[in-house]
Amino acid sequence: MNTNEIINKLGIRPNDMQNAVFDAMSGGTDDIVVLSPTGTGKTYAYLIPLASQLDSQSDALQAVVLLPGRELALQSANVLKSMGSGLRTMALYGGRPTMDEHRELRTVRPQIVFATPGRLNDHLDKGNISAASVRTLVIDEFDKMLQMGFQDEMTAIIGKLPTAIRRVLLSATDAEEIPSYLRSGFNPVRLNFIAADEAAAERVKIFKVQSPEKDKLETLKRLLIDLGEQSSVVFLNYRDSVERTASYLTEEGFTVSLFHGGLDQQDRERALYRFSNGTANILVCTDLASRGLDIPDIKNIIHYHIPESEDAYVHRTGRTARWDKDGRAFFILAPGETVPDYVEQASADAAKGQDRTPLADYNPVGDGPVPQPLMTTIYIGKGKKDKISKGDIVGFLCKKGGLKGSEIGRIDVYQRYAYAAVPRRKLRQVLRGTHGEKIKGVKTIVEEVTI
Repeated sequence: MNTNEIINKLGIRPNDMQNAVFDAMSGGTDDIVVLSPTGTGKTYAYLIPLASQLDSQSDALQAVVLLPGRELALQSANVLKSMGSGLRTMALYGGRPTMDEHRELRTVRPQIVFATPGRLNDHLDKGNISAASVRTLVIDEFDKMLQMGFQDEMTAIIGKLPTAIRRVLLSATDAEEIPSYLRSGFNPVRLNFIAADEAAAERVKIFKVQSPEKDKLETLKRLLIDLGEQSSVVFLNYRDSVERTASYLTEEGFTVSLFHGGLDQQDRERALYRFSNGTANILVCTDLASRGLDIPDIKNIIHYHIPESEDAYVHRTGRTARWDKDGRAFFILAPGETVPDYVEQASADAAKGQDRTPLADYNPVGDGPVPQPLMTTIYIGKGKKDKISKGDIVGFLCKKGGLKGSEIGRIDVYQRYAYAAVPRRKLRQVLRGTHGEKIKGVKTIVEEVTI
């Protein structure tokens, strides 16, 4: 598949940044640095031309994409799969046994892998991956790699990929520092779209919400009731605060996903899945969710805690107004708290020439019912290893769960389990009808995903 065929299949209209990356990657082997704000489509920018250059008939690993976290690795691998390029891929990350991944590597024989630095080094050291045919190395969010202290791991990886003749680096911030592990012989084509892209900031309206108490939970509740069924992300600075806030909202009747680095891998995947498929309309999280997670149609960003830095603010707010959509950001302020100066200035700049007030006040009423999403997510305890397909799940839920095909939402099938979105009002019917039943002749567990 060439680049144009992939673009047409996806049905997207590339923006200026993406077209520039397409052109830069179309010929030669020049190294490339891409600087572009969150929400501008950097994953598509490098994956579309890269997919067109790899040989889907070969069993050799040809490209490696390094990422700072497992969620971004999984998400990027899923983006490639959604492109239908015919390429085989895997996400490699910590939190699960290396041996399990090794067995899967031998079965899948990926042409491209998406990996965190530590796990990739592990596979390379054990000989689970042959780097002999790797020609392209992509480092996504290379600025975060520096912040997280991956220099030693990255230096080791560069030494183990001697045949990688093209390096592509991407960042959502205007990172001037080129990583030390790449400085020797690294003279890249530099594509900087950060200073020029003011459209996203102009599409985000920012509001101040005054909390009469130091404890902001009641104000948050009223605000979320006002926002209704819209998709909202609530950012806090600490894991225990995320737990406390999510528990409070759940007790008040909201449907919430919580997300932070202290959860185990499956709980993190479940939380993001429920939020991305619309069966939880509120994500309560730390800044771990502020980078790399490309969840469409997030309408509202709520800063329950003031961001700890301008960079954190940029990445939080970048979760909304992605591509050409509009969004809103709310700062909940306790007595004595103020919005940071950099937010005041950015809001004033974005409001110039527009008929709106920078940093307008918002006074939530919150006297209506607690809004609920229309769908909920169920877990099915069988997956690809059991030869289960999406069609099998649709048939199972229709025959045993009493649903119509048109009522079933997004279905995702993993190696040993699957998720499906079903109408919330029919959940009990589905659980009752599928209890103890067989899918393709094998009994399975069906339960609601609630984290």
